[in-house]
Amino acid sequence: MILSCVVHAADIQDRDGAKLVLEKIVGQFPRLKKIWADAAYAGKLVEWAKEVGQWILEIVKRSDAAVGFELLPHRWIVERTFAWLGRFRRLSKDYEALIESSEAMIRLAMIRLMARRLAAP
Repeated sequence: MILSCVVHAADIQDRDGAKLVLEKIVGQFPRLKKIWADAAYAGKLVEWAKEVGQWILEIVKRSDAAVGFELLPHRWIVERTFAWLGRFRRLSKDYEALIESSEAMIRLAMIRLMARRLAAP
């Protein structure tokens, strides 16, 4: 389940978008110590996360020797979550006119997933 989400314009780099998400959760999850990210988030963001939230931002890198598809630990969780969200019609395409609507739809989809799991026999 997601802790927070931020929808932003496509012209914002991933590292800058990550800062928007992380700024939103500062102080909300005191047990959060480690965050896994792919190579797009390497660089100054690692130090920034340590300063701002005392988090360890661990970059999960693909092996240089890998050819073709390689299952990477922890990254599949993000891809699986995107797949779950894509199953909701309103999230399968960019239908929303407002960023707030997109974020609300993501939250609603995750609430529905969680509620169905809690209600499962």
